[in-house]
Amino acid sequence: MKFRLALLCLLIAGTGFAQAPEVEITAEPAHHLALQNSYVRVFKVESPPHGATLMHRHRHDYFFVTLGATEVSNAVEGKAPVTLKLQDGETRFVPGGFAHIARNLASTPFRNVTIEFLKDEEARKSPPPAWDEERGLHVLHGGTEDILMVKDGVRVTEFELQPGGMVPEHHHAGPHLAVAVTDLEFHNEVKGKGMSMVQMKAGDVAWIEGGLTHTLMNAGKNPAKWVTFEFR
Repeated sequence: MKFRLALLCLLIAGTGFAQAPEVEITAEPAHHLALQNSYVRVFKVESPPHGATLMHRHRHDYFFVTLGATEVSNAVEGKAPVTLKLQDGETRFVPGGFAHIARNLASTPFRNVTIEFLKDEEARKSPPPAWDEERGLHVLHGGTEDILMVKDGVRVTEFELQPGGMVPEHHHAGPHLAVAVTDLEFHNEVKGKGMSMVQMKAGDVAWIEGGLTHTLMNAGKNPAKWVTFEFR
């Protein structure tokens, strides 16, 4: 009897019926809450080499920005694991409503910034007005502006600037979130308010309220890369 019970337990484990306990994303040790408001919850995520997260649930649609090239096994509850090879600064969108375990297959730490969109259900029921441009690459003075996607009404843009490169004067009607992929050092000239210095480390995030018109210049000695998430 004991032998058959032990054999049954082994068979259950081998077929994957034994489920890992699930936790909320806020209770998952690799996810560190960095910013929260009525639009987003932003987590800085870090897993050690060959480490793994707990099974955790994503209740909202989200974006993530990868910090450093890496390889990850994504095991969604009830599905076979999928291996993802991610590049430094790569930005992806993931529909919510699932639980998973992320395993770091690399010999370096796995890091990303995860941005949960808290108004996703509202955006699906009542889509925001379309953006004037939802995809496109623009050449700047010493850099590029690449509009990657629009999801749930949020426009995602990747910027790269060489030292001395500039993003010309532009206006943000709504708020936006900036995620630094590299260390950043900017001259930020806000219309009507003058110039200031902005410094961010790779992985830092900043929430900027709307109604802003400004110009940015890379005042650092190295190329700068960051991603913005613009909200209506």
